[in-house]
Parts: sequence; structure tokens; C-alpha cells
Amino acid sequence: MNLRPDPRELAAPDDGIAKGAMLLEVKNVSLSFGGVKAITNISFDILKGEIRAIIGPNGAGKTSMLNVINGFYTPQQGTIVFRGEERRAMKPHHAVRQGIARTFQNVALFKGMSTLDNIMAGRSVKMKRGLGWQMLWHGPALAEEIEHREKVEEIIDFLEIQHIRRTPVGKLPYGLQKRVELGRALAMEPSLLLLDEPMAGMNLEEKEDMSRFIIDVNQQRGTTIALIEHDMGVVMDLSDRVVVLDYGKKIADGVPDAVKANKQVIDAYLGVAH
Repeated sequence: MNLRPDPRELAAPDDGIAKGAMLLEVKNVSLSFGGVKAITNISFDILKGEIRAIIGPNGAGKTSMLNVINGFYTPQQGTIVFRGEERRAMKPHHAVRQGIARTFQNVALFKGMSTLDNIMAGRSVKMKRGLGWQMLWHGPALAEEIEHREKVEEIIDFLEIQHIRRTPVGKLPYGLQKRVELGRALAMEPSLLLLDEPMAGMNLEEKEDMSRFIIDVNQQRGTTIALIEHDMGVVMDLSDRVVVLDYGKKIADGVPDAVKANKQVIDAYLGVAH
């Protein structure tokens, strides 16, 4: 008997928002660190079900924008509207509980723990039993552990990493570590998945694999994705819409073909003097 959950059970939760409707809106957000302006009066939206790319040269403010969306930074001006709720400040753990998960530009995994245990860590936000029950690992806590472990095993199958499920992630090549980090984010069952340079440092084969998994997460699980990526070929192939930042300001926003032909975007990527 197959005890693995149906892949649809790990899909993004139904939040009552129709596909194509606004899931998140960034409204006139500005962020500064002392006298340095990281983001200046930026507005854009993310529609449910889409893959939304955020691109720009180094130092454009892309990661700072993700940090604002998931509550790591609090902007000095502007607000974020997520699933119809407007906010200015939110802690990262509150963002996770509301349905926002992310990966990081530099891999942030527990290097001494196995692939399975790293992904299991992403399920902690779904666990309801207290520390006392978990220490006893008996009764309801044991039943809950088994339930969450089954969901983690499904993610491992989905990402095709069965062969490294018991391997400490510190011993894995970089491309597989990035895949494990994606698995941990998926374990949170997010409505909105933020990917910060998911293909940085990968070779061509690893990029192709990661691109395939991103598409599957979006199409099979219905997860809305916002990603930062420097590989323009990947961006143009994966994205439904693209917003372009340069020196903390928005210079373009639209479908990939229109953005690619935008003169300001071309100048920014060619390093034309401002």
C-alpha cells in the first residue's frame, strides 16, 4: 500500500484568490540604510499563479526587495498588501505562517544534518504538538511526526533526490544543496515562493534541472513564484512578467519580450553611464 501523499496535498493552500488575481502588491516602498537608498518608491504586483522575475544589475536592490516582502526589513515608506491584508512591518516567522517562503542567495542549510532532516525543518511551522510531546516522541507527537515525514518523503521524490536523503548536506555538491534548500521551502507549503538567485553558481545541466523543477512547482503545485535571477536566458524562458530595478529604482515592468527590448534595460545591463 502506498502511504505517500498525493502531490496535490502539498500544493499551495487555497486562499480564496482566483488564478490571475492579485496575490501581492508592493506600494511605493522605499528603504534606506543610513544615507544609502537601497529602494526608492517602488511599486509592482504579483498575480496568483505566475512566475514573476525581479532582475537588475548587482546592487540594484533586488534582494532588499525580497527582504521587505518576507518581513526581514521594514521599509521607511510604503506598504505591502498580501492576500488583501495591508502591512508595513512583519516578522519573517509571521510571513512564513501567512504563506511566504524563500530560499537565499547563499545556501542557508544545516550542513551537518541530512537532506531529509533539513527538509523536515521546513515542516516545523506546520507542527502543532508542543516541545514536551516532541521530546517524549510518543502518542500524538509520534503520529504527527509520521504524517510530516510522509510529506517530506513526497518532496524528496518530487525533487528526485532520493539517493541523497540520508547524506549530510555539507557533503553535497552546490547544485544539490540548492535543490535541498528548495525542498525545505516547499515543505512550508507556501502560497508565494521567493527564490533568490536559485541558479547562481550552477553549470548548464544543473540550471536545466532547476528550471524544470521551478516550472513543475508553479504548474503542478500551483505555487506563485517570485525569483531573482541574473541569467537572462532563464528569465526570459521562465517568467510570465519581469520587473527591472536599477540603483534601487524601477526602470521597466512587463512581459519578457517588452522588457528585453526596453532601452533603459539594455543600457543598465550594458553598463552605460547614468
